[in-house]
Amino acid sequence: MQNIWQNNFRITVVGLGYVGLPLAIALARKFSVTGFDADQQRVSELRSGEDRTGEVSSAELVGSRIEFVGDLKLAAPSDLFVIAVPTPIDGDCRPDLSALQSASHAVGRNLNPGNVVVYESTVYPGATEEVCAPILEAESGLLCGEEFFLGYSPERVNPGDREHTVDKVIKVVAGQTLKVTELLASIYSAVIPAGVYQATDIRTAEAAKVIENAQRDINIAFINEVSMIFRRLGLDTDSVLAAARTKWNFLDFRPGLVGGHCIGVDPYYLAHVAKKTNFDPEIILAGRRINDGMAAYVAGEMDRLLRASSRVLVLGLTFKENVSDLRNSQVVDLVKAIAIKGHHVEIFDPIASPDDVQALYGLTLKPSMEATEPYDAIIGAVAHDPFRSIAPKILDSLVKPEGLLVDLKGIWPDLSSTDRCRVWRL
Repeated sequence: MQNIWQNNFRITVVGLGYVGLPLAIALARKFSVTGFDADQQRVSELRSGEDRTGEVSSAELVGSRIEFVGDLKLAAPSDLFVIAVPTPIDGDCRPDLSALQSASHAVGRNLNPGNVVVYESTVYPGATEEVCAPILEAESGLLCGEEFFLGYSPERVNPGDREHTVDKVIKVVAGQTLKVTELLASIYSAVIPAGVYQATDIRTAEAAKVIENAQRDINIAFINEVSMIFRRLGLDTDSVLAAARTKWNFLDFRPGLVGGHCIGVDPYYLAHVAKKTNFDPEIILAGRRINDGMAAYVAGEMDRLLRASSRVLVLGLTFKENVSDLRNSQVVDLVKAIAIKGHHVEIFDPIASPDDVQALYGLTLKPSMEATEPYDAIIGAVAHDPFRSIAPKILDSLVKPEGLLVDLKGIWPDLSSTDRCRVWRL
Protein backbone atom coordinates (compact mmCIF):
# COMPACT_ATOMS: atom_id res chain seq x y z
CA MET A 1 0.00 0.00 0.00
CA GLN A 2 1.49 3.28 -1.10
CA ASN A 3 1.34 6.68 0.55
CA ILE A 4 -1.92 8.33 -0.55
CA TRP A 5 -0.15 11.66 -1.10
CA GLN A 6 2.55 10.27 -3.40
CA ASN A 7 2.74 8.95 -6.95
CA ASN A 8 -0.78 9.92 -8.07
CA PHE A 9 -2.81 7.68 -5.73
CA ARG A 10 -5.79 6.46 -7.78
CA ILE A 11 -9.27 5.45 -6.67
CA THR A 12 -11.97 3.67 -8.65
CA VAL A 13 -15.58 3.93 -7.46
CA VAL A 14 -17.72 1.01 -8.64
CA GLY A 15 -21.43 1.85 -8.80
CA LEU A 16 -22.49 5.43 -9.54
CA GLY A 17 -25.94 5.68 -8.00
CA TYR A 18 -27.21 7.68 -5.02
CA VAL A 19 -24.23 6.51 -2.95
CA GLY A 20 -21.33 6.11 -5.35
CA LEU A 21 -21.65 9.29 -7.39
CA PRO A 22 -21.64 11.85 -4.53
CA LEU A 23 -18.74 9.96 -2.96
CA ALA A 24 -16.81 9.95 -6.24
CA ILE A 25 -17.35 13.70 -6.59
CA ALA A 26 -16.04 14.26 -3.06
CA LEU A 27 -13.00 12.01 -3.54
CA ALA A 28 -12.15 13.67 -6.86
CA ARG A 29 -11.50 16.94 -5.03
CA LYS A 30 -8.34 15.40 -3.57
CA PHE A 31 -7.53 12.28 -5.61
CA SER A 32 -7.46 10.90 -9.14
CA VAL A 33 -10.81 9.13 -9.48
CA THR A 34 -12.35 6.78 -12.03
CA GLY A 35 -16.09 6.15 -11.83
CA PHE A 36 -17.40 2.84 -13.18
CA ASP A 37 -20.99 1.78 -13.73
CA ALA A 38 -22.29 -1.24 -15.64
CA ASP A 39 -25.19 0.84 -17.00
CA GLN A 40 -23.79 2.30 -20.23
CA GLN A 41 -26.57 4.85 -20.49
CA ARG A 42 -25.79 6.03 -16.99
CA VAL A 43 -22.14 6.50 -17.94
CA SER A 44 -23.09 8.47 -21.07
CA GLU A 45 -25.40 10.73 -19.05
CA LEU A 46 -22.71 11.43 -16.45
CA ARG A 47 -20.16 12.24 -19.15
CA SER A 48 -22.58 14.81 -20.53
CA GLY A 49 -23.16 16.34 -17.08
CA GLU A 50 -26.54 14.79 -16.30
CA ASP A 51 -27.38 13.00 -13.04
CA ARG A 52 -30.83 11.46 -13.26
CA THR A 53 -30.91 10.96 -9.45
CA GLY A 54 -30.66 14.70 -8.85
CA GLU A 55 -28.03 14.20 -6.13
CA VAL A 56 -25.25 15.98 -8.04
CA SER A 57 -25.62 19.18 -10.06
CA SER A 58 -24.57 19.49 -13.69
CA ALA A 59 -21.95 22.07 -12.68
CA GLU A 60 -20.41 19.63 -10.18
CA LEU A 61 -20.28 16.87 -12.79
CA VAL A 62 -18.79 19.03 -15.51
CA GLY A 63 -16.30 20.55 -13.09
CA SER A 64 -15.13 17.25 -11.62
CA ARG A 65 -12.00 15.47 -12.78
CA ILE A 66 -13.64 12.04 -12.74
CA GLU A 67 -13.09 9.69 -15.65
CA PHE A 68 -16.38 7.84 -16.24
CA VAL A 69 -16.11 4.38 -17.77
CA GLY A 70 -18.47 1.53 -18.56
CA ASP A 71 -15.70 -1.08 -18.69
CA LEU A 72 -13.18 -1.52 -15.89
CA LYS A 73 -10.61 -2.71 -18.41
CA LEU A 74 -10.54 0.85 -19.76
CA ALA A 75 -9.77 2.34 -16.35
CA ALA A 76 -6.27 3.25 -15.26
CA PRO A 77 -4.78 0.90 -12.65
CA SER A 78 -6.06 1.82 -9.19
CA ASP A 79 -4.71 1.63 -5.66
CA LEU A 80 -8.14 1.60 -4.00
CA PHE A 81 -11.48 0.26 -5.22
CA VAL A 82 -14.69 1.48 -3.57
CA ILE A 83 -17.72 -0.73 -4.23
CA ALA A 84 -21.09 0.98 -3.76
CA VAL A 85 -23.74 -1.15 -5.45
CA PRO A 86 -27.33 -1.96 -4.38
CA THR A 87 -27.99 -4.78 -1.91
CA PRO A 88 -31.76 -5.39 -2.13
CA ILE A 89 -33.84 -8.38 -1.02
CA ASP A 90 -35.43 -11.06 -3.18
CA GLY A 91 -39.08 -12.08 -3.40
CA ASP A 92 -38.75 -14.09 -0.19
CA CYS A 93 -37.20 -11.17 1.73
CA ARG A 94 -33.76 -12.75 1.72
CA PRO A 95 -30.54 -10.81 0.98
CA ASP A 96 -29.88 -10.45 -2.74
CA LEU A 97 -26.13 -10.07 -3.10
CA SER A 98 -26.01 -10.59 -6.86
CA ALA A 99 -24.93 -6.99 -7.65
CA LEU A 100 -22.30 -7.13 -4.90
CA GLN A 101 -20.98 -10.43 -6.22
CA SER A 102 -20.94 -9.15 -9.80
CA ALA A 103 -19.00 -6.06 -8.75
CA SER A 104 -16.55 -8.22 -6.81
CA HIS A 105 -15.94 -10.39 -9.90
CA ALA A 106 -15.28 -7.28 -12.01
CA VAL A 107 -12.92 -5.74 -9.47
CA GLY A 108 -11.16 -9.04 -8.84
CA ARG A 109 -10.19 -9.26 -12.51
CA ASN A 110 -8.47 -5.87 -12.18
CA LEU A 111 -6.72 -6.25 -8.82
CA ASN A 112 -3.00 -5.74 -8.43
CA PRO A 113 -0.76 -6.61 -5.46
CA GLY A 114 -1.11 -4.06 -2.68
CA ASN A 115 -4.62 -2.93 -3.69
CA VAL A 116 -7.36 -2.25 -1.13
CA VAL A 117 -11.04 -2.99 -1.81
CA VAL A 118 -13.49 -1.14 0.44
CA TYR A 119 -17.21 -1.92 0.40
CA GLU A 120 -19.88 0.69 1.11
CA SER A 121 -22.95 -1.44 0.35
CA THR A 122 -25.11 -2.40 3.32
CA VAL A 123 -24.66 -6.08 4.20
CA TYR A 124 -25.05 -8.38 7.18
CA PRO A 125 -22.07 -8.86 9.52
CA GLY A 126 -19.55 -11.18 7.90
CA ALA A 127 -20.60 -10.73 4.27
CA THR A 128 -17.54 -8.73 3.17
CA GLU A 129 -15.08 -11.36 4.35
CA GLU A 130 -17.19 -14.47 3.79
CA VAL A 131 -18.86 -13.65 0.44
CA CYS A 132 -16.75 -11.00 -1.29
CA ALA A 133 -13.19 -11.99 -0.34
CA PRO A 134 -13.32 -15.47 -1.96
CA ILE A 135 -14.57 -13.94 -5.23
CA LEU A 136 -11.76 -11.37 -5.25
CA GLU A 137 -9.20 -14.10 -4.56
CA ALA A 138 -10.53 -16.40 -7.28
CA GLU A 139 -10.62 -13.69 -9.92
CA SER A 140 -7.26 -12.10 -9.07
CA GLY A 141 -5.22 -15.13 -8.06
CA LEU A 142 -4.04 -13.03 -5.09
CA LEU A 143 -4.25 -13.89 -1.41
CA CYS A 144 -6.60 -11.75 0.68
CA GLY A 145 -4.93 -10.23 3.71
CA GLU A 146 -1.45 -10.62 2.26
CA GLU A 147 -1.43 -9.52 -1.38
CA PHE A 148 -4.57 -7.36 -1.29
CA PHE A 149 -6.70 -6.08 1.56
CA LEU A 150 -10.33 -5.47 2.49
CA GLY A 151 -12.08 -2.52 4.07
CA TYR A 152 -15.62 -1.53 4.92
CA SER A 153 -17.09 1.97 5.21
CA PRO A 154 -20.89 1.89 5.26
CA GLU A 155 -22.76 4.51 3.27
CA ARG A 156 -24.91 6.95 5.21
CA VAL A 157 -26.47 8.82 2.31
CA ASN A 158 -30.00 10.15 2.73
CA PRO A 159 -31.35 10.67 -0.82
CA GLY A 160 -32.79 14.12 -1.41
CA ASP A 161 -31.31 15.49 1.84
CA ARG A 162 -29.30 18.63 1.10
CA GLU A 163 -28.32 19.10 4.74
CA HIS A 164 -26.80 15.71 5.61
CA THR A 165 -24.64 15.28 2.52
CA VAL A 166 -21.75 12.81 2.31
CA ASP A 167 -19.19 15.34 3.55
CA LYS A 168 -21.28 16.36 6.57
CA VAL A 169 -21.86 12.93 8.14
CA ILE A 170 -19.22 11.12 10.20
CA LYS A 171 -17.79 8.20 8.20
CA VAL A 172 -17.31 4.84 9.86
CA VAL A 173 -14.24 3.00 8.55
CA ALA A 174 -12.76 -0.42 9.25
CA GLY A 175 -9.96 -2.36 7.62
CA GLN A 176 -8.72 -5.92 7.56
CA THR A 177 -5.66 -4.70 9.46
CA LEU A 178 -4.93 -1.63 11.56
CA LYS A 179 -2.78 -0.28 8.74
CA VAL A 180 -5.72 -0.55 6.31
CA THR A 181 -8.05 1.13 8.80
CA GLU A 182 -5.62 4.01 9.15
CA LEU A 183 -5.29 4.26 5.37
CA LEU A 184 -9.07 4.49 4.95
CA ALA A 185 -9.29 7.02 7.76
CA SER A 186 -6.72 9.18 5.98
CA ILE A 187 -8.52 8.99 2.65
CA TYR A 188 -12.03 9.68 3.91
CA SER A 189 -10.99 12.37 6.39
CA ALA A 190 -9.31 14.22 3.51
CA VAL A 191 -12.70 14.78 1.84
CA ILE A 192 -15.19 14.54 4.73
CA PRO A 193 -14.88 17.49 7.13
CA ALA A 194 -17.30 15.79 9.55
CA GLY A 195 -14.53 13.30 10.30
CA VAL A 196 -14.24 9.54 10.59
CA TYR A 197 -14.81 6.90 13.24
CA GLN A 198 -12.48 3.90 13.24
CA ALA A 199 -14.45 0.76 14.07
CA THR A 200 -12.65 -2.15 15.68
CA ASP A 201 -13.09 -4.46 12.68
CA ILE A 202 -15.08 -5.00 9.48
CA ARG A 203 -17.86 -7.09 11.06
CA THR A 204 -18.43 -4.40 13.69
CA ALA A 205 -18.77 -1.73 11.00
CA GLU A 206 -21.16 -3.95 9.03
CA ALA A 207 -23.28 -4.51 12.13
CA ALA A 208 -23.33 -0.81 13.03
CA LYS A 209 -24.72 0.08 9.63
CA VAL A 210 -27.41 -2.56 9.49
CA ILE A 211 -28.82 -1.65 12.93
CA GLU A 212 -29.04 2.06 12.05
CA ASN A 213 -31.87 1.44 9.62
CA ALA A 214 -33.37 -1.47 11.56
CA GLN A 215 -33.75 0.84 14.55
CA ARG A 216 -35.58 3.44 12.47
CA ASP A 217 -37.83 0.75 11.03
CA ILE A 218 -38.81 -0.49 14.49
CA ASN A 219 -39.50 3.02 15.78
CA ILE A 220 -41.70 3.85 12.80
CA ALA A 221 -43.52 0.52 13.20
CA PHE A 222 -44.31 1.44 16.81
CA ILE A 223 -45.81 4.77 15.75
CA ASN A 224 -47.74 3.09 12.94
CA GLU A 225 -49.20 0.60 15.40
CA VAL A 226 -50.22 3.21 17.96
CA SER A 227 -51.78 5.32 15.20
CA MET A 228 -54.08 2.40 14.44
CA ILE A 229 -54.91 2.11 18.14
CA PHE A 230 -55.59 5.85 18.43
CA ARG A 231 -57.97 5.72 15.48
CA ARG A 232 -60.03 3.06 17.28
CA LEU A 233 -60.03 5.27 20.37
CA GLY A 234 -61.13 8.32 18.42
CA LEU A 235 -57.85 10.15 19.06
CA ASP A 236 -55.90 12.30 16.61
CA THR A 237 -52.39 10.87 16.24
CA ASP A 238 -50.80 14.24 15.39
CA SER A 239 -52.23 15.76 18.56
CA VAL A 240 -51.00 12.88 20.70
CA LEU A 241 -47.50 13.08 19.21
CA ALA A 242 -47.39 16.86 19.63
CA ALA A 243 -48.10 16.44 23.35
CA ALA A 244 -45.62 13.58 23.81
CA ARG A 245 -42.95 15.48 21.90
CA THR A 246 -42.73 18.07 24.69
CA LYS A 247 -40.66 15.60 26.75
CA TRP A 248 -36.93 15.96 26.01
CA ASN A 249 -36.26 12.26 25.39
CA PHE A 250 -39.33 11.36 23.34
CA LEU A 251 -38.22 10.02 19.96
CA ASP A 252 -39.87 12.05 17.21
CA PHE A 253 -41.08 9.56 14.62
CA ARG A 254 -44.20 9.88 12.44
CA PRO A 255 -46.54 7.25 11.00
CA GLY A 256 -46.42 6.44 7.31
CA LEU A 257 -45.49 4.08 4.50
CA VAL A 258 -41.94 2.72 4.83
CA GLY A 259 -40.22 1.95 1.54
CA GLY A 260 -36.98 2.58 -0.27
CA HIS A 261 -33.75 0.64 -0.55
CA CYS A 262 -32.63 0.99 3.09
CA ILE A 263 -35.17 1.07 5.92
CA GLY A 264 -37.51 -1.41 4.28
CA VAL A 265 -34.66 -3.76 3.36
CA ASP A 266 -31.84 -3.71 5.90
CA PRO A 267 -33.80 -5.29 8.80
CA TYR A 268 -34.11 -8.44 6.69
CA TYR A 269 -30.31 -8.56 6.41
CA LEU A 270 -30.03 -8.48 10.20
CA ALA A 271 -32.77 -11.08 10.54
CA HIS A 272 -31.00 -13.29 7.99
CA VAL A 273 -27.73 -13.40 9.91
CA ALA A 274 -29.59 -13.85 13.20
CA LYS A 275 -31.34 -16.94 11.87
CA LYS A 276 -27.99 -18.36 10.78
CA THR A 277 -27.09 -18.44 14.48
CA ASN A 278 -30.43 -20.15 15.31
CA PHE A 279 -31.78 -16.97 16.91
CA ASP A 280 -35.36 -15.90 16.18
CA PRO A 281 -35.40 -12.07 15.78
CA GLU A 282 -38.90 -11.27 17.00
CA ILE A 283 -38.87 -7.46 17.32
CA ILE A 284 -37.05 -6.89 14.02
CA LEU A 285 -39.51 -8.98 12.01
CA ALA A 286 -42.53 -7.70 13.94
CA GLY A 287 -41.57 -4.19 12.87
CA ARG A 288 -41.29 -5.34 9.28
CA ARG A 289 -44.70 -7.02 9.39
CA ILE A 290 -46.35 -3.85 10.67
CA ASN A 291 -44.67 -1.55 8.17
CA ASP A 292 -45.11 -3.93 5.24
CA GLY A 293 -48.82 -4.09 6.08
CA MET A 294 -49.46 -0.34 6.16
CA ALA A 295 -50.43 -0.06 2.48
CA ALA A 296 -53.10 -2.73 2.93
CA TYR A 297 -54.31 -1.04 6.13
CA VAL A 298 -54.71 2.36 4.43
CA ALA A 299 -56.44 0.77 1.44
CA GLY A 300 -58.89 -0.99 3.77
CA GLU A 301 -59.71 2.20 5.64
CA MET A 302 -60.25 4.06 2.38
CA ASP A 303 -62.48 1.34 0.98
CA ARG A 304 -64.61 1.56 4.12
CA LEU A 305 -65.07 5.31 3.59
CA LEU A 306 -65.70 5.25 -0.18
CA ARG A 307 -68.53 4.24 -2.43
CA ALA A 308 -68.07 1.23 -4.68
CA SER A 309 -65.93 1.81 -7.80
CA SER A 310 -64.74 5.24 -6.72
CA ARG A 311 -62.26 7.28 -8.72
CA VAL A 312 -59.05 7.91 -6.77
CA LEU A 313 -56.11 10.21 -7.55
CA VAL A 314 -52.79 9.32 -5.92
CA LEU A 315 -50.26 12.15 -5.63
CA GLY A 316 -46.73 10.77 -5.55
CA LEU A 317 -45.28 7.34 -6.30
CA THR A 318 -41.58 7.52 -5.39
CA PHE A 319 -40.43 6.09 -2.07
CA LYS A 320 -39.79 9.52 -0.49
CA GLU A 321 -40.25 13.21 -1.11
CA ASN A 322 -38.31 15.09 -3.76
CA VAL A 323 -36.39 12.07 -5.06
CA SER A 324 -37.02 10.10 -8.25
CA ASP A 325 -36.13 6.71 -6.75
CA LEU A 326 -38.97 4.21 -7.15
CA ARG A 327 -37.31 1.17 -5.59
CA ASN A 328 -39.46 -0.63 -3.04
CA SER A 329 -42.03 2.16 -2.98
CA GLN A 330 -44.90 1.22 -0.70
CA VAL A 331 -47.14 3.64 -2.61
CA VAL A 332 -47.12 1.09 -5.42
CA ASP A 333 -48.52 -1.49 -2.99
CA LEU A 334 -51.16 1.02 -1.92
CA VAL A 335 -52.20 1.68 -5.52
CA LYS A 336 -52.54 -2.05 -6.20
CA ALA A 337 -54.43 -2.68 -2.96
CA ILE A 338 -56.97 0.05 -3.75
CA ALA A 339 -57.41 -1.24 -7.30
CA ILE A 340 -57.99 -4.79 -6.06
CA LYS A 341 -60.90 -3.45 -3.98
CA GLY A 342 -62.56 -2.31 -7.21
CA HIS A 343 -61.64 1.37 -7.33
CA HIS A 344 -60.23 3.19 -10.35
CA VAL A 345 -56.82 4.67 -9.52
CA GLU A 346 -54.89 7.37 -11.37
CA ILE A 347 -51.39 8.53 -10.40
CA PHE A 348 -49.56 11.81 -10.78
CA ASP A 349 -45.92 12.30 -9.81
CA PRO A 350 -43.91 15.18 -11.34
CA ILE A 351 -40.64 13.80 -9.93
CA ALA A 352 -40.82 10.19 -11.15
CA SER A 353 -39.85 9.07 -14.63
CA PRO A 354 -42.92 7.79 -16.54
CA ASP A 355 -40.71 5.32 -18.40
CA ASP A 356 -39.28 3.94 -15.15
CA VAL A 357 -42.75 3.65 -13.63
CA GLN A 358 -43.94 1.68 -16.63
CA ALA A 359 -40.85 -0.53 -16.79
CA LEU A 360 -40.71 -1.30 -13.05
CA TYR A 361 -44.38 -1.61 -12.17
CA GLY A 362 -46.44 -1.57 -15.38
CA LEU A 363 -48.22 1.58 -14.21
CA THR A 364 -48.97 4.77 -16.14
CA LEU A 365 -48.52 8.29 -14.77
CA LYS A 366 -50.89 11.13 -15.57
CA PRO A 367 -49.13 14.01 -17.35
CA SER A 368 -50.78 16.53 -14.98
CA MET A 369 -53.28 16.78 -12.11
CA GLU A 370 -55.96 18.11 -14.42
CA ALA A 371 -59.08 15.99 -14.59
CA THR A 372 -62.25 16.01 -16.69
CA GLU A 373 -64.29 15.59 -13.51
CA PRO A 374 -63.54 15.65 -9.76
CA TYR A 375 -62.34 12.53 -7.95
CA ASP A 376 -64.07 10.70 -5.12
CA ALA A 377 -60.78 10.68 -3.22
CA ILE A 378 -57.31 12.20 -3.40
CA ILE A 379 -54.35 10.62 -1.61
CA GLY A 380 -51.35 12.76 -0.71
CA ALA A 381 -48.90 9.85 -0.65
CA VAL A 382 -45.51 11.57 -1.08
CA ALA A 383 -44.66 15.02 0.25
CA HIS A 384 -43.03 16.42 -2.89
CA ASP A 385 -42.60 20.20 -2.69
CA PRO A 386 -45.04 20.80 -5.60
CA PHE A 387 -47.76 19.03 -3.61
CA ARG A 388 -47.10 21.03 -0.45
CA SER A 389 -47.69 24.22 -2.42
CA ILE A 390 -51.09 23.20 -3.83
CA ALA A 391 -53.64 25.85 -2.93
CA PRO A 392 -56.71 24.65 -0.96
CA LYS A 393 -59.01 25.84 -3.74
CA ILE A 394 -57.17 23.58 -6.19
CA LEU A 395 -57.73 20.60 -3.93
CA ASP A 396 -61.39 21.58 -3.61
CA SER A 397 -61.73 21.61 -7.38
CA LEU A 398 -60.19 18.15 -7.69
CA VAL A 399 -62.40 16.34 -5.16
CA LYS A 400 -66.16 15.86 -5.27
CA PRO A 401 -68.45 17.32 -2.62
CA GLU A 402 -68.26 15.08 0.48
CA GLY A 403 -65.22 13.50 -1.11
CA LEU A 404 -62.19 12.19 0.76
CA LEU A 405 -58.74 13.75 1.17
CA VAL A 406 -56.14 11.33 2.52
CA ASP A 407 -52.96 12.97 3.83
CA LEU A 408 -50.39 10.27 4.59
CA LYS A 409 -47.37 12.57 4.99
CA GLY A 410 -48.60 15.74 6.65
CA ILE A 411 -48.60 17.55 3.32
CA TRP A 412 -51.58 19.74 4.18
CA PRO A 413 -51.48 20.09 8.00
CA ASP A 414 -54.00 22.94 8.08
CA LEU A 415 -56.77 21.01 6.32
CA SER A 416 -59.59 19.62 8.40
CA SER A 417 -62.86 17.86 7.65
CA THR A 418 -65.73 20.12 6.61
CA ASP A 419 -69.16 19.72 5.06
CA ARG A 420 -67.36 20.04 1.72
CA CYS A 421 -64.70 17.39 2.23
CA ARG A 422 -63.57 14.69 4.66
CA VAL A 423 -59.91 14.55 5.70
CA TRP A 424 -58.28 11.26 6.79
CA ARG A 425 -54.82 10.90 8.30
CA LEU A 426 -52.85 8.10 9.90
